[in-house]
Amino acid sequence: MNPKPIPIVDEGAASIVPNDAASQRAAQLLPHYMRPGTLQFRSLPLLSLYVHLPWCLKKCPYCDFNSHEWRAAGAIPEQDYLAALRADLDATLPLVWGRRVTSVFIGGGTPSLFSPDAIDQLITDVRARLPLVADVEITLEANPGTFERDRFAAFAQAGVNRLSIGVQSFDDDRLRALGRVHDARQAHDAVAEAARHFPTFNLDLMFALPGQDMAGCKADVHEALAHQPPHLSLYQLTLEPNTLFARQPPALPDDDTAADMQHAVADLAESAGLQRYEVSAYAAPGHRCRHNLNYWQFGDYVGIGAGAHSKLTFAHRIVRQTRWRHPQRYRDQAAQGLAVETEVEVARRDLPFEFMLNALRLREGVAPELFTERTGLPPSAIHGALQRAQSQGLMVDPNTRLQTTAHGFDMLNNALELFLPE
Repeated sequence: MNPKPIPIVDEGAASIVPNDAASQRAAQLLPHYMRPGTLQFRSLPLLSLYVHLPWCLKKCPYCDFNSHEWRAAGAIPEQDYLAALRADLDATLPLVWGRRVTSVFIGGGTPSLFSPDAIDQLITDVRARLPLVADVEITLEANPGTFERDRFAAFAQAGVNRLSIGVQSFDDDRLRALGRVHDARQAHDAVAEAARHFPTFNLDLMFALPGQDMAGCKADVHEALAHQPPHLSLYQLTLEPNTLFARQPPALPDDDTAADMQHAVADLAESAGLQRYEVSAYAAPGHRCRHNLNYWQFGDYVGIGAGAHSKLTFAHRIVRQTRWRHPQRYRDQAAQGLAVETEVEVARRDLPFEFMLNALRLREGVAPELFTERTGLPPSAIHGALQRAQSQGLMVDPNTRLQTTAHGFDMLNNALELFLPE
């Protein structure tokens, strides 16, 4: 039986009429996106919005994100960049016509460098263009180095209801080794202020840092847990290509020590009542990050801003887009309704791996039927790989759950390799 066609408009959503040439051009492309194909979707997944603000006070030596120094020559004024974001979103609206947005994530860079007035304007612009659910999660990334006592309160008043603070460490020596612009005291002050103004917040912490031993690693986690954060993200420092650390590698703990640190930080977080629900994410009940969960469950997202990525599902295909990476080029292209630099349709053969790459990061996995709902493929597309994964002790019974075993969670790359296209 053929599935019913997916309506372009959600009848329960707010109606927004495109009123510029860029939106009209995008609307004219809809038949291209809606043309027949080999995938079959009965419904569309949840939709999130990611907004990239690409400036930092200083580029960290380990960072491979699309970020640029705030005071560098050619930096774009706030209002100019906000205008580019509006134009980008206007041009995208026909592709997500009427779909409700469950979460908004303002990332970077260091978005907290933008003034509270600018963040207020950004959220107002988004609300004027997209139908947000009543309890929408709106996250802003912030760094302690940009902390001012009244600033976090103003972000909350602007509509941000979740803060993600890039602490990375509470050890001054480790912070200097990482090239961070804040010290431990500023980190503690920022976290305390976030707890006063936001119903939920996240702390980013890194381990296996230059010069760090096990005692120092545990001390960092204890410092974080003393603030009773409702959400904690714990990442191992890795040397990414095209970074200063890749060109000039620091002395890091060896692989065995790093693995021991991973187990130690997990035990400490869970003993404090934070459940590990994803490879690097720990949360108290009711405080899981809705935005990231949508990524891991292979949901859809619109990404606006320099270098941002989008994943969009249509009736018979999944499309990925990337925006122009350099802020000035992005601004100029967005003004013409041409913010998207590249667009590709995800190949049918790649979808099993792409889905599992996200879903198996979740400790609880996902329901088996979600694979077909989110990829448009029949269960048979992954039957053989699932059987091999189960026989190797990497996954539980796939008829019950698409989920790794405890061993498979520790050996996640081994499990994922089984789903690579042949």
